[in-house]
Amino acid sequence: MSGTTAGIRIEPISPKNERAALSYLSRSPYVNVFVTYLALFDLSPATRHRLRVAYDGERICGAAYFGRQLALACDAVAIDALALESRRHRGQRMIIGEREVVLDFWDRVRSWHSRPRIVRDRQLVMAVDRGSLLRSEETVVVRHARPNEWPEVAKGSAGLIEQELDYDPRAAAADFNANVREMIERNLWWVGESDGRLCFFCNVGPWCHKTAQLQGIWTPPELRGRGLATASFSAICDRLLEQSPTLSLYVNDFNRNAIALYERVGFRHVADFQTILF
Repeated sequence: MSGTTAGIRIEPISPKNERAALSYLSRSPYVNVFVTYLALFDLSPATRHRLRVAYDGERICGAAYFGRQLALACDAVAIDALALESRRHRGQRMIIGEREVVLDFWDRVRSWHSRPRIVRDRQLVMAVDRGSLLRSEETVVVRHARPNEWPEVAKGSAGLIEQELDYDPRAAAADFNANVREMIERNLWWVGESDGRLCFFCNVGPWCHKTAQLQGIWTPPELRGRGLATASFSAICDRLLEQSPTLSLYVNDFNRNAIALYERVGFRHVADFQTILF
């Protein structure tokens, strides 16, 4: 047991509470997909050690992952206890979660925490299912990225991260290229191809039984404005909805071009997210 704060008890995830924790997380699958994915599929001792479950009496009222990302999924009543718990887990590069939860959490920790480098105050969580998907004319070929295409995929992924987060991940993480190659080998990277050229990129991030989160959505700047992203993304979503009942993503509220793309494909706004980066 980690500790108790104002009646809230924090415990590591374990076989005795895992099912109840997953039931709690399933109430907000689009917001909680990352924590749910870890609870379902990452059985490594390091991850299990960093996953915590919050109890209000015998009722689960939250969960959190204290890794390089501090991922919050909780009711307001658990925030004080999770803020105290976070003192034991330093070195996070970001705090993520539902916007109101992150706002309240940051109020509890800002007096002693390092200052943020970037705050993405409001990010729209968006989702699509088979009924809302809007298909486009099939003017592109969509497929899994091939192993020999990893340099172009890595270049696009790095370009997106540098644009969004103001750092080059290839310089910050020695294993960035290796991670891209691994994801391609696992068929998690998708591309659109037009006239023999890759014109669109995205990957499947964390998933659970209710949704799969899409990430790394990128069109090379010189190929924008031609309808290639809409055609590619619509066709990729059509393929992925054969495997998952819904697809989801989150996007900065000021990124109007990206939001317009997602709306053209049929995504709808379902929640608000926030990310604080250090």
